[in-house]
Amino acid sequence: MITPEPNLSLFPESDSCSGFDPLFYESLVRKAGYRVIAGVDEAGRGPLAGPVVAAAVILPEGTILDGVRDSKEMTQSAREKSFCLIREKAVSVSVGVVSASDIDRTDILKASLEAMKRAILSLEPQPDFCLVDGIHPVPVPIPYRCLKKGDRLSHSISAASVVAKVYRDRIMCSFHGQFPVYGFSENKGYGTAQHLAALRAHGACPIHRTTFRGVEPRGQEPSAPVVGRNPSKLQCSAAEPSDLTGVSPGRSREQ
Repeated sequence: MITPEPNLSLFPESDSCSGFDPLFYESLVRKAGYRVIAGVDEAGRGPLAGPVVAAAVILPEGTILDGVRDSKEMTQSAREKSFCLIREKAVSVSVGVVSASDIDRTDILKASLEAMKRAILSLEPQPDFCLVDGIHPVPVPIPYRCLKKGDRLSHSISAASVVAKVYRDRIMCSFHGQFPVYGFSENKGYGTAQHLAALRAHGACPIHRTTFRGVEPRGQEPSAPVVGRNPSKLQCSAAEPSDLTGVSPGRSREQ
C-alpha cells in the first residue's frame, strides 16, 4: 500500500478551502504532478441484503458533467441519466462487487475496502492517483488521498458515487425477480418496514447478510443492523445482471 506522498502533506482536511469548485481537489493533485486521477466511492454498506459495490471513475482533465453530484442528493431518474453520461464521457469506469456471503465472512468495512480495491485495479488505464471517499486506507499500490464527505467535494468522487449507486440498484432489481417477497426493487435491501416484515414472515434468503442484526430466523423481532467480525478471504461476487453494461467489473484477487 502506498500512502499519500509528502508533497501533499498540506492537503486540506476540511472543505473550507474548496468553496464551490468541484475540481478543487483534482487541481491540487495535478499541481503535485499527477495526471490520471480516479475518484472512488462505494454504495451499499447499510442494507441487510445484497452486495457492497464500489466504483472508480477517471474523468478527462477539467471536465464537469452537468447534473452529476453526490448520488444521495439526486433522484433515481437523475442518477440513471448521469450514469449514461458518465459512461459516455469518462476516460475509464470500473466497479468492484463483494457479495453478502463475503461480507458475512469478514465485515462490512473490509468488504467495502476490498470492493474499492477491485474497482481501482480494474481501471484501464491505471490511475496514478486516487481520490477516495471516506477516512479508511484502501489497500492499493497507488498513491491516494481519503476525503471525508468526498462525494460532495470532488467531482470525480461524485461521478463514482453515481456509478456505484446505479450499478448496485440494478443488481438489487435483478434479485427482486428471484426473491420478490422482500421488495428488493423498492428497498434495495435496506431495512424498511416492509422488508423487516418479510423477514419475520419468510426468514432470510441467500443474499441476506446473516451477520447483520435484523436478519434473524422467522419469528424473531428484527433490530438495528450490526456487522460480524469473522476474518476470511474475500471472493468475487458473481451477481452481475446482463443490463449492467458500460463498466468493467473488478476481478477476484487472492489476498
